[in-house]
Order: sequence, then C-alpha cells, then structure tokens
Amino acid sequence: MLTSVFKKIQRRFNQFRSADWLIVLSSFVLLLFGLAAIYSVDLSRGGELVNMKKQLLALSIGLTVVFFIATSNYKLLRNYTLVFYTTGVVFLTSVLFFGTTVRGARGWFVFTHVSLQPVEFMKFALILTLATYFSQRARSHFGFKELLESLGITFVPVILTLLQPDLGSAAILVGIWGCLALFAGMHTRFVLLLIGVGTAVFGLAWRFFFADYQKARILTFLSPQNDPLGQGYNVVQAVIAIGAGGWLGRGLGFGSQSQLKFLPESHTDFIFAVIAEELGFVGVCLLFISFTVLFLRLATLMRQSRDSFTVFLLAGIGSVFFLQILVNVGMNLGLFPVTGIGLPLVSYGGSSLILFVVLLGVVQSVAIHARRSGES
Repeated sequence: MLTSVFKKIQRRFNQFRSADWLIVLSSFVLLLFGLAAIYSVDLSRGGELVNMKKQLLALSIGLTVVFFIATSNYKLLRNYTLVFYTTGVVFLTSVLFFGTTVRGARGWFVFTHVSLQPVEFMKFALILTLATYFSQRARSHFGFKELLESLGITFVPVILTLLQPDLGSAAILVGIWGCLALFAGMHTRFVLLLIGVGTAVFGLAWRFFFADYQKARILTFLSPQNDPLGQGYNVVQAVIAIGAGGWLGRGLGFGSQSQLKFLPESHTDFIFAVIAEELGFVGVCLLFISFTVLFLRLATLMRQSRDSFTVFLLAGIGSVFFLQILVNVGMNLGLFPVTGIGLPLVSYGGSSLILFVVLLGVVQSVAIHARRSGES
C-alpha cells in the first residue's frame, strides 16, 4: 500500500520536471515581494507577524493543492464545470445569510481565526464555466443567443456579489466575461449595446445597490483632494508613498507611510504603495517584469494549444490577473476608485492567494501536458 502511494508521488514529481520554470520563477519573485511587504507592515504593528504567519499558512495550502493540480489532467475540469459553478453560487448565496461583515461587505465566512471569501472561488468557477461554454461554440459565430446565454451565466454571481455589497469583485467577474467574450469574437454592435446597458445598470446600482461608502469611494476617485482627511485620505497617502520611494526606496521596514500607519490597508489594497516606497522604482520594475514574464508565458502556451477549451481557459486566467493588476495599481495611483481589489500573489489575503496559486497550478498542468505530448 505505502509502496504504491510513494510510486504515485514519485511519478508526479517526475511529471513536474516538465513544468514551465519561467512561470515558477516569476511567481516565486511575486510571492517574495508580497511576503516582504507584509512582513514590513507587520513590523509596524508590534512585530508579532500575525498576517505574515496567516499568509504563509495559506501559501502552504495553495502549494500543496497546486502540486496535485499541476500533475493532473486539467482537461478533466471541464467535466465538473456545473459542479464548480453551482457550488460557487451556493457559497455566494449562503454568505449573504451566514457571512460576517468585513469593511462594509458581508462577503466572508469566518471560522475562529480563519476567514474564507467565496467570491474568490467564484472567479475560478466562472473562468472554467465560460471557457467550457465558449469552447463549445466556434469563434466565428457569436450571435445574440451566445451574448444572452453567457451574460446569464455571469450575472447570477455578479448580482449575488453586488448584494454583499462588493462592487470591486463584481466588476472583476464582469471583466472576466468581457475579456472572454471579446476573445470569442463578440461583434462591435454588441459592445456598443452593452455600453448603453451598462450605463443604465450603473445608474440603477447607484440608486438601489451601492452602499454609502461605495458612493463615497467613487466620488473620492473623481476628486480626492476635496476630502483629503476623510474619504480621500487613502488615495492621497498612497500617492505620497509612491512618490517618496525614489529610485531605490527607503528600505524594507523604513517606509514612513506604512511604518507610521499613515497608509490604511497597507498590507491589502495599498501594498503596491508600500513596495514603491520601501523598494523604490527598481523594486516596482522587478515587480512588473515578473508579471510581464507570466503574461508572455501564458501567451506562448495559448499559441501552442491545440484545442479551444485550453485557449479560453488560459485567456480567462490571464484576464483575471490582468484586471486585478490594473485595478489595484490604478487605485494606488488614484486612477481608479478604491474597490478593495488586491494585487495577485502579492496582497495579503488567504482566499485570494490560494485562488491565484491554484490558477497557476492549472497553467502548469497545461504546460506539463503540452511538453509531454510534444516529447511523445
């Protein structure tokens, strides 16, 4: 019995040798940036490193899961699309009744010292569901029927997320659909139609769904200097921190904005500002180079893929990375409203970290099977 188990594990280790090591390297660098920034912020909070320990625990769980995902056949996920989607919807519904309110949104299940955010699971489920849906239809045919069906798939979790209310995560879910729909060949007239509908929906959401603090965030985005000590405080302090970093930064643990607690949510929403202040322009460049390598490898795997499901799956994974990087960095620079979206693999948050590590595990599964099939 034990001999059989060890042989299976050894076989998986042998498979992992075919992994895409550029993705491993870039991911490792990003994780180091995140852990370093979280460690720095924890130093300013008494040095007990509570967040650091939780992040390491989440990373350990994620890496364990990734090893088995990467060495399994990712195409089997397509057989469980309905299970993943239904489970995600059930979680999002349940959290509205049994969840804990954190920062104004009832979006977390809290068990003693562990918290889970169901919308992170839903991001993965939606990517898988839309990849399966679009792969079953030719890219040359994207009609009104496909538009309505794919929107229906997307808007169920979007509405449930808005009810928390979590505007940022809902926008990411819509963005995932938008990226994949464009990739599937959505016609320009549909894009214009959706812009009009989106404007109307935004007006209704502002009237009936948005909480007061979310409205304040949007108004602050338009003019943060109007309330620099209130709603605009976070953005103003983040911009100051980024500008203070210079070329080489002030050094890890020596950033005045984060260490003196001028910058709220410095380990989550504004971790980019912490990195910019403490590691400077050089650190930010290394951060972006790591993300760039990751995207280039995703693009290469997409070009090499032989089936549409794999292409759409990789496109969905790339889109959620891109959207969260864009929104997080944008809100740190004052270019987007503050929406509570973290920087992938970098910001503190166990649910988010596990999501992105697992997504990279799926990418590695694609890379491993592509190389092994090429060798055979």
